[in-house]
Amino acid sequence: MRAVALGGGHGLHATLTALRRVTTRVTAVVTVADDGGSSGRLRRELGLLPPGDLRQAFAALAAEDGGTLWAEVFQHRFGGDGALAGHAVGNLLLAGLFEVMGDPVAALDEARRLIGVSGRVLPMSPEPLDIVAEVTGLDSENPEAVRRIRGQVAVASTVGQVRRISLHPAGSTGRPPKGCAEAIDAVLGADVVFLGPGSWFTSVLPHLLVPDLHDALVRTKATKVVILNLVPQPGETGGFSPEQHLEVLAEHAPELRVDAVIADRDSVPAPARLRRAAERLGGRAHLGEVGDPDVAGRHDPDALAGCMREALGLSGSGAVVRGGVEESMEGQ
Repeated sequence: MRAVALGGGHGLHATLTALRRVTTRVTAVVTVADDGGSSGRLRRELGLLPPGDLRQAFAALAAEDGGTLWAEVFQHRFGGDGALAGHAVGNLLLAGLFEVMGDPVAALDEARRLIGVSGRVLPMSPEPLDIVAEVTGLDSENPEAVRRIRGQVAVASTVGQVRRISLHPAGSTGRPPKGCAEAIDAVLGADVVFLGPGSWFTSVLPHLLVPDLHDALVRTKATKVVILNLVPQPGETGGFSPEQHLEVLAEHAPELRVDAVIADRDSVPAPARLRRAAERLGGRAHLGEVGDPDVAGRHDPDALAGCMREALGLSGSGAVVRGGVEESMEGQ
């Protein structure tokens, strides 16, 4: 089964960790709009793709392929207060490959060979991108006034309510962002495509705002699965219900249809509303106990993998996913 997972950061890491329990033929398509921390510094200083989310994807794949040392090294951050302080080893390695090879896709494929992972990691665009958000609640005298803020860190940390985002090449608003050709081909040739979980406005929705990638997601014959977050994210989605996440997705990509929506049972206060929201997108809601019981806000990889199989029809109707999966939730 050829699987493509779209996202970034910890959310994509969770999807890849679970997905590698289902298939080895995995391609990660990663957001390239990060402008904070180590990634932001390298992006500003060298003009390269921000490597942090790409690094996270490699670390997830390496760990699942038995390369736990590589996963640990890639994630290791230098301490101290010098020039290297805060930089992750994987970020520096990827930045070096980008500069030496001059082609981000070729550089990422070389990193794949170096680490020895079976999956592929691709950027959603070959150029760094900026997120621009329309936000309300920033003006105390007029809470409904819309303000525009630019940059992933600014959007993720805003105290206002994000209403809508747009995506632009770094430092520009004059042309749409370019899609990565290899990522588009991967989506068109996939058997299943996963979107989410993750920071909804800064890691998940941006993939839908790259025109070529959006068109591929609409046209692909792959089964399309959305994985919802366990908890709302302060700032970006504070106060959002699970179904509101789907409504925002539909607002940004009204032509997109999905086949399944996976959510954690304990994170859904109104299952019937979520079921209706999934049906409006053309899909079916699947509830299971997919949260890690020991770490709040983190998915359990084995449980999430089981729910993926259930949503894809890869297991029998009597399969149990740590407490069971409710396939259609009729009568709730």
